[in-house]
Amino acid sequence: MSEGVANQDYGRESMEYDVVIVGAGPSGLAAAIRLKQLAQQAGTEISVAVLEKGSEVGAHILSGAVIDPIAINELLPNWKELGAPLETPVTEDKFLMLGPQGSLELPMFAMPGFMHNDGNYIASLGNVCRWLGQQAEGLGVEIYPGMAASEAVFDAEGRVRGVVAGVFGMTKDGPGPDYQPGVELLGKYVFIGEGVRGSIAKVLKAKYGLCKDASPEKYGIGIKELWQVPDDCFVPGLVQHTTGWPLDDKTGGGSFLYHFGDNYVAVGFVVHLNYKNPWLSPFDEFQRFKHHPEVAKFLEGGKRIAYGARAISEGGLQSVPKLHFPGGVLLGDSAGFVNVPRIKGSHNAMKSGMMAAEAAFAAIQAGRSGDELTEYAEAYDRSWVKKELHVVRNAKPMLSKFGTALGGALSMFDMWTTSTLGGFSFFGTMKHTKGDAESTGLAKDHKPIVYPKPDGVLSFDKLSSVFLSNTNHDENQPAHLRLRDPSVPISVNLPKFGEPARLYCPAGVYEVLYDDNGQNPKFQINFQNCVHCKTCDIKDPSQNIDWTTPQGGDGPNYPNM
Repeated sequence: MSEGVANQDYGRESMEYDVVIVGAGPSGLAAAIRLKQLAQQAGTEISVAVLEKGSEVGAHILSGAVIDPIAINELLPNWKELGAPLETPVTEDKFLMLGPQGSLELPMFAMPGFMHNDGNYIASLGNVCRWLGQQAEGLGVEIYPGMAASEAVFDAEGRVRGVVAGVFGMTKDGPGPDYQPGVELLGKYVFIGEGVRGSIAKVLKAKYGLCKDASPEKYGIGIKELWQVPDDCFVPGLVQHTTGWPLDDKTGGGSFLYHFGDNYVAVGFVVHLNYKNPWLSPFDEFQRFKHHPEVAKFLEGGKRIAYGARAISEGGLQSVPKLHFPGGVLLGDSAGFVNVPRIKGSHNAMKSGMMAAEAAFAAIQAGRSGDELTEYAEAYDRSWVKKELHVVRNAKPMLSKFGTALGGALSMFDMWTTSTLGGFSFFGTMKHTKGDAESTGLAKDHKPIVYPKPDGVLSFDKLSSVFLSNTNHDENQPAHLRLRDPSVPISVNLPKFGEPARLYCPAGVYEVLYDDNGQNPKFQINFQNCVHCKTCDIKDPSQNIDWTTPQGGDGPNYPNM
């Protein structure tokens, strides 16, 4: 344990490390492990702390997930002997175009080789992170679950010096009787691996202008359920992706359905957040989708055992920000390393953590501290991560510009040619033109969508779903969902957009309430329901909502997700 030192300026104690890592996801844990490996190889010591806002490592991790083992093969080549929970190899790959009742299966041979899942594994990414956490702790990494990093600490020169974590006991009226001001965890370098749309990363991107030379960041929302199904519905190793129904051609998205483990079926639905119709509800589209015959046949007689949602980084190569800032770097989803066509990002996240660790270790060994780790960006430029993102760079812009059918066909052609012509594309590098919030249309220009009521068998309501996420927040703490202007939801968003927060949120956090006469609308935030998907921070058309970290380990507690 590092030595505690009182910090009179903040009334907090501080703890010094060589490297402080925010987020115990794939990128942060891979970085921690690599730092310790390098120290062992050099016969020296390096102190590493990892902060995790969830109640335990893996509690807030949600992904499909089909995992490409390329990064874990580099990090821990003996992962099988070490018991990594990658137990179900992919045995069958299917891609379907859905209509309202029927489907068209697209031949896998028509897709570029990198789109195939041969050699990949279906797993719970949360369980993989739990296992990575055990490997990290075995090497001497200090992991602090339930310690949300709430703000960055800067030195007099404006460099990131560390983060504040572990603030407890705040009430809606201010510090309560059990108030703890938190601890400053300070490091020679600070790694930000918060995941998609992290609150500290958002501040640092703005402060240092990290996104000024990149295209606007783009996102999707992924909603997932875990089912346990009868033997006659279970096909171990089956990977099925779909596009099309129930979304229209102008609304991007698709689904995944993965069979793994103990008769588990992971079923999920992704909606690109640049959709225009403010009446659309991603949650209800997902519930409707499960009634399609090509999906329902795998769920019939099964039991839904878990639910969750999270935002997905979809900007790709064009939206990758500057990766380093004074005193630290961005890792994984904080930097946007998801390969959208492959629906994969954990391997790129792990590799980013490894590259950052190697850059930081060399810098610390050379006596450096608090400067910009340009070597990390240089390693990224040479890496297979950038090469992979380069090949698929036009897929998302084409879908956005041309729609699902034509955009999908053009992107498939572009990926084929780009992968065979050494990265050359006939389309060059297409740009994203605007953020997802700006894409939201006016309510008067779109038809409201009437969704079928859930049947309680295949489809469900939001509140029963949130119950399965094991979400909990202390109701006495200040809401971690903050409105920049409390008047905007009713005075602006409701008349212009129909207040879409009540629809795009997959957890029933936002409501518009009326009095007995149907008058006097009031905007209500049920922050206790929040599953930390960050969609509100992204999609609010007025950009009036800031997602911040709640206290302690509050939020979802995802099992096997």
